[in-house]
Amino acid sequence: MSNESLFIAVFVYLLAAVISVTIFKKLGLSAVLGYLVAGILIGPFGLGFVGSEGADVMHFAEFGVVMMLFLIGLELQPTLLWKLRGPILGLGGGQVVITTLVIAGIAMACGLIWQMSLAVGMSLALSSTAIVMQTLQEKGLSDSSGGRGAFSVLLFQDMAVIPMLAIMPVLATIVPNAPDYNSGHGHGDEHGHGGANAIQEWLSHQPGWINTLLVLIAVVAIILAGRYLLRPVLRAVARTRVREAFVALALVIVIGIALLMSSLGVSAALGTFLAGVVLADSEYRHELEADIEPFKGLLLGVFFIAVGASIDFSLIAEKPLTVTCIVAGLMIVKAVILFGLGTGARLIIDQRVLFTLSLSQGSEFAFVLLGFALTAGVLDPEIVQVLIASVALTMALTPLVMVFEERVLRVRFGTKAEGDREPDDLAEEAPVILAGVGRFGNFVARMLISQKIPVTVIDSDPDHVEFLRKLGIKTFYGDISRHDLLESAGAEKAKVLIIAIDNEEEIEKLIETVHKHFPSLKILVRGLSRQHQYDLLEKHEVTRAIHQHAGSATRLAEEALCILGYRAHRAKRVALTFTEHDEAATNAMASLRSEESHYIQYMRTRMDELENQFAADKVDPVEMDHGWDSDQLRDDTEDHDYSKIAPKIENTDPKESN
Repeated sequence: MSNESLFIAVFVYLLAAVISVTIFKKLGLSAVLGYLVAGILIGPFGLGFVGSEGADVMHFAEFGVVMMLFLIGLELQPTLLWKLRGPILGLGGGQVVITTLVIAGIAMACGLIWQMSLAVGMSLALSSTAIVMQTLQEKGLSDSSGGRGAFSVLLFQDMAVIPMLAIMPVLATIVPNAPDYNSGHGHGDEHGHGGANAIQEWLSHQPGWINTLLVLIAVVAIILAGRYLLRPVLRAVARTRVREAFVALALVIVIGIALLMSSLGVSAALGTFLAGVVLADSEYRHELEADIEPFKGLLLGVFFIAVGASIDFSLIAEKPLTVTCIVAGLMIVKAVILFGLGTGARLIIDQRVLFTLSLSQGSEFAFVLLGFALTAGVLDPEIVQVLIASVALTMALTPLVMVFEERVLRVRFGTKAEGDREPDDLAEEAPVILAGVGRFGNFVARMLISQKIPVTVIDSDPDHVEFLRKLGIKTFYGDISRHDLLESAGAEKAKVLIIAIDNEEEIEKLIETVHKHFPSLKILVRGLSRQHQYDLLEKHEVTRAIHQHAGSATRLAEEALCILGYRAHRAKRVALTFTEHDEAATNAMASLRSEESHYIQYMRTRMDELENQFAADKVDPVEMDHGWDSDQLRDDTEDHDYSKIAPKIENTDPKESN
C-alpha cells in the first residue's frame, strides 16, 4: 500500500468512526453496532471507499484486541484470577469442549471427515472477546453475574487458542491427501496470511513438540520479565517525568510481547494478558491503563469497522441458504449450550439470558484458527471463505441481539446486577434502618454501631453483605424498596431511615414507598449530585439530604486551614459555619434552580454574606496562644447550635428504644 493510499484509508476509517458513533449513540444504540455498520457501508461491498487494503487494516487494528486483553489483565490481580478459577474452568471449559464436540458432530453429519470437522468445531466454539467485553462495559453489565460468567468463558477461550493452534498441524498430518495451500511459504503469520518470518519458517520444519516447548518458555519468560525486569524499567522511566517516554514504554511492552507470541504462531492477546496480570499489583498499573486506553479504544473501533468491511456480501449472495443456515445454526447451537451451562451455574433467568445472548457469536480468533487450518492444509479454501463470512456476520448481528435483549427481554425479565439469591428473612426492630453499605454506607454503619445504637443494615449486593458479616456487622440481603421487606425490617417502629444507595432511581423508589406506607419515618439520604440533592429536598421532601462529597471535602479544607496556620478550634469553627451556611443555602436554592438569573443572584448574595461573616470573625492566628486551643475548641463546639444543621431525633438511646 502506498503512503498516499494509506493516509486515505486512515482518513476514511477515522471519519467513519466519528460519524457512526455520534449517530448511533444519539439513537441510543451501541457504538459497536455503529462501527460495524460503518464498515459495511464504506467497504468494498458497500460504497467502496476502502477495498483491498482492508486486510492490512484488519491486522493493524487487531492490536486493539491485544491492548484490550492487556488492560483486562491489569485489572485482574493473581489472587482474583485464582478466585475465579471455578467459573473459568467450569463455565469456560465446559462451553469450549461441549460446543466444539457438538459443532464437529454437525459438520460430520454434513459430510466432512472428522479431522476437518474438529478444526471447524474448534474455530466456531469461540466467542468475540472484543465485541462482548465492549458491549457489556458500554451497558454497565460487566459486574452482573451474567457479565462475570461471560468474562470467565471468554478468558478460558483466549487461553484455549494456544492448544487449538497446536492441534491444527497435527490434524494436517492425518488428513488423507491433505493439500498444501502454503507450500514454499511456511505457516504464515498468526492470521493465516503470508509473510512468514524466519522463526516460523524454521518451526515449519521442526516437530510439533518444539513449537509447544518454545511457547511455554515464552510464557514463563513473560511472567518472569513482568515481575523482575519490567517493574525496575517502569520505575526508571517514570523518574524521568517525561510522559511521552512512559507512553512509548507502555506501547513497547504490548507490541513487543505481541511480536514474540506472533513469531511462535500463537495468540498475541494471551501473551499481553499474562503480562497485564503480572503487572496488576504494580504501582504503575493506573499509569499504564491511562496511557494504553486511548490507543485501545481507537484501534478497537477501527477493528470493528474492518470486520464490517470484510463481510463478503458477494459470497453471501452466491450461497445465501448455506450462509444463513451456518449463521442461524451457529448462534442457536451456542445459545442452547450456553443456556444449559447458565442453568447449571444457577444463574437466574435474566442473567442466564444475558450470559447466553452475549456469547452466541463467532470470534475474531476464528479468523486466526481458520486461516491457520487453511495454511496447514486441514480445510479447503471454499469452506474457509464461507465460514469466515458467516463468523463476521454473527459478530455484526451481536449488537442487534444485545439491543433485543435490552429493549425486549430485559423489560420482561428485568436484568439485574446480581445473582439468584433470595432475600434474607427479617424480623428486626431497631431505631435505625440503613439502606446500602457500600463505600459510603459502611462509615455510617460503623459510627452508629460504635455508639451502641442498633442498626438494621440491608444491601442488595451479596458481596457487601458477606464481607460485613465477617466483620461482625449484622447485615441482610434484599431489595429495600419492597414494602414487605421494609415492614419486616421494623420500619413501623424505627425512627430513622438512612439511604446510602448509589442509584437515583432506586433511591426515589424507596422514598416513595416510605412516604406511602411509613410516613412517620424520618428519611436521611445521600445526594449523588447537587441537582439530585435539590430534587430530594424539593420534590421528595426528605428530612435531610446531604451531598455525598460535602463531609469529606469540608474535612479536607479544615485540614488545609490547619496546615496554613489556623488553630484547630478556628478551623473547626470555620468548617461548622460553612456547613451550616451551605445547608441553609441549599434548602433555599432548591426552589430557585429553575430560574437561572434568580438562582445565580441568590448564590452570589450568599457567598458575599459568608465572606463578610468570616471577615468580621477573623482573628490573626499568629497572635493566638497555643495553650488554650483545646479548651476554646470545646467551648465552640459545645455552644454551637447543631439544631440548625440537623433536626433533633428524640429517644435514640438504645436502652430507651426498647
